[in-house]
Amino acid sequence: MRDMRILIIAVAVLAAVGCAHAEKPTYFDSVKFIQYLDENTALEEVRNGNLDVYYYTIPSDRLERYQGDDSLQIFDSAGITYSILVNPADTEEFNPFSIREIRYALNYLLDRKLIVNELMGGYGIPATSYYGPSDPEYLTVISQLEAFNFEYNPGLAGDMIADAMSNTRAKKIDGMWHADGKPVEIVIFIRSDDPLRKSIGEILAVELQRIGFTVKKDLGDLNKAFVVVYGANPADLKWHLYTEGWGKSALVRYDSVGLSQMYAPWFSNMPGFNNPAYWNYQNEYLDNITRRIYTADFDSAGERTDLVRDAITGGIDESVRVFLANKINQYVANERISGIVNDFGAGVPSRFTPINARADGDHLTIGVKQIYQGAWNPVMGLTDTYSQHIWKTVHDPGTFKHPFTGETIPIRTSWSVDTAGPDGTLDVPQDAMLWNPETQRWAEVGPGKSATSSVTFDLGFGNWHHGKEMDINDILYLLYFTTEWGTQTGADDKTFDAEFTPRAAQSLQTIKGIRVMDSDTIEVYVDYWHFDEGEIAGWAELWGSMPWEVYAAMEQAVIDGKVAYSRSGATSKNIGWLSLLIPNDAALIKEYLKKFKESGHVPAALDSGHGMAYFEERYDAAISWIDANNHAVISNGPYYMESYAPESRTITVRTFADETYPFASGKWSEFEEAQAPQITSVQMADSVQKNQPLEITTTSIHSDSVMYFLADSTGTITASDTLDVRDGSGTITIPAETIARLGSGASNIKIFAVSESVLKPDFYESSFIVTDRTEELPLAEIDMTQTVEKKDDYTVWIFFVL
Repeated sequence: MRDMRILIIAVAVLAAVGCAHAEKPTYFDSVKFIQYLDENTALEEVRNGNLDVYYYTIPSDRLERYQGDDSLQIFDSAGITYSILVNPADTEEFNPFSIREIRYALNYLLDRKLIVNELMGGYGIPATSYYGPSDPEYLTVISQLEAFNFEYNPGLAGDMIADAMSNTRAKKIDGMWHADGKPVEIVIFIRSDDPLRKSIGEILAVELQRIGFTVKKDLGDLNKAFVVVYGANPADLKWHLYTEGWGKSALVRYDSVGLSQMYAPWFSNMPGFNNPAYWNYQNEYLDNITRRIYTADFDSAGERTDLVRDAITGGIDESVRVFLANKINQYVANERISGIVNDFGAGVPSRFTPINARADGDHLTIGVKQIYQGAWNPVMGLTDTYSQHIWKTVHDPGTFKHPFTGETIPIRTSWSVDTAGPDGTLDVPQDAMLWNPETQRWAEVGPGKSATSSVTFDLGFGNWHHGKEMDINDILYLLYFTTEWGTQTGADDKTFDAEFTPRAAQSLQTIKGIRVMDSDTIEVYVDYWHFDEGEIAGWAELWGSMPWEVYAAMEQAVIDGKVAYSRSGATSKNIGWLSLLIPNDAALIKEYLKKFKESGHVPAALDSGHGMAYFEERYDAAISWIDANNHAVISNGPYYMESYAPESRTITVRTFADETYPFASGKWSEFEEAQAPQITSVQMADSVQKNQPLEITTTSIHSDSVMYFLADSTGTITASDTLDVRDGSGTITIPAETIARLGSGASNIKIFAVSESVLKPDFYESSFIVTDRTEELPLAEIDMTQTVEKKDDYTVWIFFVL
């Protein structure tokens, strides 16, 4: 999901800007994205060379017969995270899921191991929360996750539900729950376009029927879900449960967004979506904790860890979003394609793959599961994975995340950070300025103001795709926009969006001023501190994804009530969800641009001292672009949007061969290979006496250390430690007194091989028996080198809905 940190939020990418390159920024002249709903068809098309890459996972059982096929490359990659979104609306009509205990019982009603072993063919792992074992955050919260110890237990779930229902007006009659004289009906919205989610939905329906609920199944794709689930009032009870799927945009070392997105109402991603016309889920506790994580309101890494742990525990306790499993995706590419960047978060469909991929020939053809599932606008559109895969090829952000470390890296901005945090402050120059929504003008902050940190950005401008140069006005307009739309000045404020405004407001609270130093340098002052200075730069970043004139036209169209930025705003007002890719919406934008030109309009946030010629040229460039291309997607990346053809279900982007573009082809070739940690063997006893220590010998490659977590038969973590690895080998010694505390019976150990330079831990899990008897303890040696394909190999990060 676009990092909404301020929309300011910027869209960043690339490092320091060098000399302009006359050569192409990509190896291919064009990329065609074409829809293939059926994975079997797509697989054959890749084998035959009609598709170069397919941007959707291929089921593992279908790939087994192609192992060793020279025409295919198979990539194990970051996968989809599956969850159930629960409607907790407390309405006049009886809704059992308004009761927390009934929502929580769902954790025992679904068999996570069946989903992984049967539906995923073993290519996945059960999930309790937003984080999985390959996430950098996971190792800090494993004790909290293990404490829940969810196992499939429909009897327990039924008892929990019956106990909670006994305190309501519902009664069980002939084995079926009734309320108000009629059966209690549960509506499950099931994604029928995804076979795995369809199966999850069918299993859930059967389990609920067995407990005594009447179940109605509503089938549909993401387009329908945007209306029925994400765009509707939860109080209407058009749905009770929804089979969600989440994709990732990048690996992130310090996740500030995910817990807010998945658990906290303030982020506008929980039922009600902060639309004031709807019933809204509320949870002040989770809001407060996740806001602190989001805005880095902590004094140390340890305090941040405590906040993350509290948010995880609170989110699972509430169970408005119930996580089920993380899938290991397997992507395919034709053997002729090289240069694929398999990002640990995004996988093969990373932003770098189309930019860095190469082969004989000038055109790259990528198959996608869906070509258009949601609106294209940079404010509250582009929220689905399918559009993000394409958008990230036409847009350069100012900063991005390293595909293997998750650290913030420069793309089109470089920076220097000065911070007095966490406890000190810096003086903000009195000529630093901020936008004032009340007076509708920029104002100096004046004397006596302070901030925790300041960041100086060198901005790597170049031309927008319509031919006009990016400039400081594009940056200022974004800060104006974030301030104007992130501040609600009254009940009738027209610059308010129920989904965007709460997110932007959190960022605005930290911005203390901005100074324009010269034509491509700015200073940004923020009340924000992080122990990693790259995170400070990522937070303070100001960078634009589209020209200011497109933002201005969009803004006026929304103010006039013609369209809405967000899906819930569109649904509640019965107007369109603004999409710049659609000809009708592009024509609407063009009409506003023409009005701006004819009236000599200068946005209040910009300086009229540039002269009207400057503004007219900008308006003309955008108008000409829309006339020529029949869309209004204008950005600054290595490809530009050429066409969207709904009839053939294709989108084509073409290389932006402009001399002002700062990077040549091959810029990102260093990201082609990652030396990820791998556990190659584990040697340990099958059983151990209570009064004896347990020794475990591990062998690994590309690792700096080995971490282990020991759990007793109840799933409680009883010991953990980190050991340095020398020459690939390490020995874990668990003392006899620790073994004695486990008690007799089965215990569990999880081992992680960790690298400081590649943040993708390898993971091994095994059980052993603690006995009272003295006996010879056989050693079991597990050779991992032949089973690496089946290991839990995924990372979960910034999420976009699938």
